Amino acid sequence: MSDHITVTTGIYDAIKDTLRRKKVSKEEEKRLTEELRKAKQVLRRDLPEDIVTVERKVTLKDHTLDFEHEYIFVSSAKAKPAKNKHSILSDIALAVVGYRVGDCISWPFREGERKIEILKVEPWNG
Repeated sequence: MSDHITVTTGIYDAIKDTLRRKKVSKEEEKRLTEELRKAKQVLRRDLPEDIVTVERKVTLKDHTLDFEHEYIFVSSAKAKPAKNKHSILSDIALAVVGYRVGDCISWPFREGERKIEILKVEPWNG
């Protein structure tokens, strides 16, 4: 498990803005603030292929609810949940953004704590 998340400066700033505008629960805010403090910021071209970020197709296993699902994470402007395109600032994306394949994260979702494992990350070009 990574001891820090790796994100682009753009994603870092977008998460900071989401926190500033109080778009997340208190528990998520506390967790995200902690993660951003330790985050490694890199240029988009230097971001490893197996890191969850925008424009990637990500397969997750929810160990708490016992199901697997594939998500496409896109910018907020391109989000269409009905077509499985989720904003990089959605609850599920915020839980896993910056983590890599093989990481298992316990996350304080609004409905309660869930354990999410990242099974696969692939490039996605809409």
